[in-house]
Amino acid sequence: MDLSVIIHNLDFMLGGLVLTFQLALITIAGGLLLGILLAMARLSSKPWLYYPATLYIHFFRGLPLILVIFWLYFLSPIITGQSMDEFLAAVVSFIVFEAAYFAEIIRAGIQSISIGQSMAAYASGLTFFQCARHVILPQALRNMTPALVTQAVVIFQDTSLAYVIGLREFLRRVNLVDAREARSVELYLFAGLVYFLFCSAGALISHRLENRLQRDWV
Repeated sequence: MDLSVIIHNLDFMLGGLVLTFQLALITIAGGLLLGILLAMARLSSKPWLYYPATLYIHFFRGLPLILVIFWLYFLSPIITGQSMDEFLAAVVSFIVFEAAYFAEIIRAGIQSISIGQSMAAYASGLTFFQCARHVILPQALRNMTPALVTQAVVIFQDTSLAYVIGLREFLRRVNLVDAREARSVELYLFAGLVYFLFCSAGALISHRLENRLQRDWV
């Protein structure tokens, strides 16, 4: 086993890792924002909000992410007449897809709060927004945080799917180095180790948050 292939190409591969983190962080921020709006629409009593949001969530949760990436990247030039940058196509695909999962996590977190607490808040004179700000959301956020962290780890893993449109994220660059150096064992063991370390860190954070929540509830 020749590990020098990793050392000699480390800068190139770490450049891809930076791109992977950029894609993951932008997706988490954008997905959370869109997910909050979708969750609010799903909890709304207004049909013109509830049904479109429900259709959106079920539609994207019923598709593989790689298909959404393909559609956006290859259909957008046909529709708009202009090709889309690989990174932009990946960001938009990931956000619209992951928002459906974030929305369900947020909705479940809000619905985990007893309706009696809302009624007590209204009875004490709080408005809808005051009730949401001071009573519902702090507790709901605590309940949903472990699931949100887990979803963020999944997003980090899924960024490798962006290779299908040629985006040179971390795994794509490992693949390019392997094509040149023919050192598959060393390079893919290295790639696996990198993913394992970062995903394990995320899983550990999620596990500790769950334990903290259980202690708070006792």
